[in-house]
Amino acid sequence: MRAAIVGCGSIAHVHAAAIGELPGITLAAAADIRPERAEEFQQRYGCAAYSSLTEMLAREELDVLHICTPHYLHVPMLCYGLEHGVHVFSEKPPVISREQLRELQSLKSGKRFGFCFQNRYNPSIRAAKELLASGLAGKVLGARGIVTWSRDAAYYTDSGWRGRLETEGGGALINQSIHTLDLLVYLLGKPLAVEATMQNHHLKGSIEVEDTMEAFIRFADGKHALFYASTAYCDNVPPLIEVSCEHLTIRIEDQALTYLYRDGHSEQPELPQAKALGKNYWGSGHKRCIEDFYQAIAENRSFPQDLPGTLDTICLMLGSYESARTRNEIDLLDTYGL
Repeated sequence: MRAAIVGCGSIAHVHAAAIGELPGITLAAAADIRPERAEEFQQRYGCAAYSSLTEMLAREELDVLHICTPHYLHVPMLCYGLEHGVHVFSEKPPVISREQLRELQSLKSGKRFGFCFQNRYNPSIRAAKELLASGLAGKVLGARGIVTWSRDAAYYTDSGWRGRLETEGGGALINQSIHTLDLLVYLLGKPLAVEATMQNHHLKGSIEVEDTMEAFIRFADGKHALFYASTAYCDNVPPLIEVSCEHLTIRIEDQALTYLYRDGHSEQPELPQAKALGKNYWGSGHKRCIEDFYQAIAENRSFPQDLPGTLDTICLMLGSYESARTRNEIDLLDTYGL
């Protein structure tokens, strides 16, 4: 299969590296409105370089388009790719508004599209998911997810699009910690309601989005999760996820998995270790996630991170912002029809 990437920033290099390790997949082209970025891809990966998605799709025979552009362009470019007969694999976030969600829900295409929630493929997450499914941990009581990273003013001002609601859609939640929010849904199931608050603590006057978001999330069967994310910390550390169960607590920090038993002892199961293609705190699942998308196409099966597979996360994200803006708890079932 012939692949192409639109948007040649740092995350695009992770996609290019993953594509380069997959047999039978060729990175044929890359496009960016900054020609020097596309030309860098041409020199580094041996692909054709273009200055626009329109030109690239007009000139290249492609099977899959990878979208690695600013947030507000994900849905328009996804739709454009499908209209031009290619499968689409998009970086997060899937949408930045309810309007974009409705647009995706109305799509009718013979081509597939999916999203890069790569941390579902981390060995630690897979092992935790299997343990919960086995019933050995007992009833799930609740969970917490904590993300504390560091982003300074230059991170936003130098980008040309980050830090603005219109183009980024939000801050610490939609950009840095949506993966942790997704993992809470992946491990606990369907979210029912959310009550959230957001603040801008350390970049007042520099950005119009939040640097900190906290939420109380209600799940089925009386479960709830506490969520906290901030980019006002001094360092970038692996996110922490804990799932409290009847017989033990599951603690996940990137590739480290610990079982904390009620009698006080703990154990760390031996897991396969995978190399992160990008920053260590991004997780190690990019290659397996991208590989699964291509296999889903080849095997004509559904991809777990398609729109139905990520809808709960999308609605929880949108609901968290709505709750923080209105200062009300948002019933996700009534609001989004989950």
